Formats: sequence, C-alpha cells, structure tokens
Amino acid sequence: MVARRTSGLGGAWLRLHGLWDRLTVWLPVILMALLALGTYWLVRNSPVFAPVQERAAPTHEPDYFMRNFSVRTFDVNGRLKSEVAGTHGRHYPDTDTLEIDQPRIRSFNERGAITVATAKFALSNGDGTEVQLMGDAVVSRAASKDAQGQLRPALEFRGEFLHAFLDTERVKSHKPVVLIRGGDRFTADSLDYDNLERTAELRGRVRGVLVPTPRPD
Repeated sequence: MVARRTSGLGGAWLRLHGLWDRLTVWLPVILMALLALGTYWLVRNSPVFAPVQERAAPTHEPDYFMRNFSVRTFDVNGRLKSEVAGTHGRHYPDTDTLEIDQPRIRSFNERGAITVATAKFALSNGDGTEVQLMGDAVVSRAASKDAQGQLRPALEFRGEFLHAFLDTERVKSHKPVVLIRGGDRFTADSLDYDNLERTAELRGRVRGVLVPTPRPD
C-alpha cells in the first residue's frame, strides 16, 4: 500500500516537472507574443497626429481687386496725408505692392502744399509713399509759400517714367523728362529732384529756357 502511494506521487511529480520544463522552454516565445500583441494594441489605439505642413511661400498673384476706388491715409492727428484713386487696382501680397490703372494721387506735406501725380499706370508700395508712374506721367505741385513766407513757383515734371517719393518730396527718372518751374522750362535725359533741399540734378542732354523775373516797379 505504501509503495504504491509513493510511486503515484513520484509519477505526478515527474509529470509536473516535465510540464514545467516544457513551459520554461516556450516561456520566452509566449512573452514575445504578448509583447507584440501589446504593441499592436497601442499602435491601433494611439491618436494619429497630422503631419505639420510648411506654410507655402506667397506667389505673385493678387489677393484682392478694386474698381473705381479711392483710398485715403491720415496721420495720427487726423490730417489727410494722401489720396490714391484709380479705375482698377490689384494688390500683390508677396511684394505688398499695388498696381493702379489710370492713377490719380494727391499728397499733402506738413505745410499743407499739395502734390498731384497722374499717369496711365502706377506701381505703389503698401503705404502709398513711393509710386512709380508710367505712361504720360505728370507730377505737379501748385505754387505755395515756404516757411519763411517766400513764394515758391508752381513746379511740374513730365515724362514716360517718373519715380515719386511722396514723404521725402523727391522725384527721380532714368528716362527723358521735362521740368517746368514757373515760366522756366528744362529738358534732360534723367532727373534727380529733391524738394526739401531745393536741388535738381539734370543729366544727359540738358536744355533750358529761363524767363527773366520782372522787376518790381
């Protein structure tokens, strides 16, 4: 009786020991499978983030249009600085420039003197302080008095191309121009005029007609 119970317990122990040996051999495989299943579950249930898209560089295409428009700018005190008008306008965001058909531009300096610019076509910067005028371009300023009260005669520039800097009161051109100051008239192949410094640099074939100023009686 005792011998048979010992033999039965020994056989069960041997079977358990064999099972444990087989389990020990397959344990790494089972753990790897569980790890793979866990990784797969995490991937399936993790939120998907959209890739960060780089902002596309602006292209030279107009972002808005204007028709029969007029745009006014004022200084901090509410004084009218300039007025830009035209039949059609196209704004380009990459260069912050405005193309204007049949432009008419009025600019007022601190003394209130007005400068008027017209042409067939104009290219202006964003704030309207720099304008390139093309085709029958004219920039004119009415007669006025300076800070000392002296009369400054009317001034006019004509040409196929004029580059006007309205804030600094300058007019440039690399093409033939006509300068009319009061009764005087000059022509040149190029021009650099500074109203604040009251200087005009005429280059190339320069011709001029000076009208004598009448003496007071």
